[in-house]
Amino acid sequence: MVTPGFSGVAHCSFIHTPGSQRYMQIHLKDISTAEAQNYLQHAIAPRPIAFASTISAGGMVNLSPFSFFNLFSTHPPVVIFSAARRVRNNTTKHTLQNAEETREVVINIVDYDMVQQVSLASCEYDKGVNEFLKSGFTPIAATLVKPPMVKESKVNLECKVLEIKYLGQEGGAGNLIICEVLVMHIDDSILDENNKIDQRKFHHVARLGGDWYCKVDESNLFKVAKPNVQLGVGVDALPAAIRNSKILSGNNLGQLANVTALPHIDPAFEDERLKHIVQYFSLNPIDMEMEIHRYAKELLVDNKVDAAWQVLLSA
Repeated sequence: MVTPGFSGVAHCSFIHTPGSQRYMQIHLKDISTAEAQNYLQHAIAPRPIAFASTISAGGMVNLSPFSFFNLFSTHPPVVIFSAARRVRNNTTKHTLQNAEETREVVINIVDYDMVQQVSLASCEYDKGVNEFLKSGFTPIAATLVKPPMVKESKVNLECKVLEIKYLGQEGGAGNLIICEVLVMHIDDSILDENNKIDQRKFHHVARLGGDWYCKVDESNLFKVAKPNVQLGVGVDALPAAIRNSKILSGNNLGQLANVTALPHIDPAFEDERLKHIVQYFSLNPIDMEMEIHRYAKELLVDNKVDAAWQVLLSA
């Protein structure tokens, strides 16, 4: 069922699904660019920040952050960020103008230690104003390109501009600055014993919508097992009692279905809590299955997939 109209947002409706979920539906062509930007930036997040240092043909340095940014190729190593036209007045940014003139850029990766200064550098200073001075960052010479690097950034990417893709001429239109990474500079404070970046030491900052950001640190890090070259059995192959569980979530089913073959009961598996559940609920199979699923869910939260399978197979 569709309910048209919504207070505060024009040209939208609510959709009610058979499962009683309710969705707001918006056709982006029917709303203002500012409204579309608000919804998209809140929804498509978190976004890494390209803190781009550039230089004009006349030697004027510019430093500005862009959250429309990511890695798109490793061979060749290509990153892309978008210096979009301003929604407010349809002007272009100095970063774009410099990239057009000199075809070089340094992308400095942003972490929590520098985020407030990065935000300050996003102020729309007049052309010729050096944001390194305004934001208090330290410029250091790059090795292959003319724009300076940000000393305070723990990773700097020296890049040449391969292409600039213009997506439109109206306010909000993106200008994709496609860059080949020539050299990486990595602060050894974020390296592990094998000289690889240790995610636990590198507290990335990413943009959300509005004034919101997020910080990556050990309190919010988690691992997800990647499927290997062999295929996971898939959710559709799980036993019906597990697949249709009212306790196990979609994430839980995804963990269980990532095995390459359905496990069998291991006679050597022993678990005191499982024994207690079986003994206590032996006269009520329905309640016993629910308790076993709750226990399996706890194990899956701790990434103990093999143990969770053994617990579930006992039901």
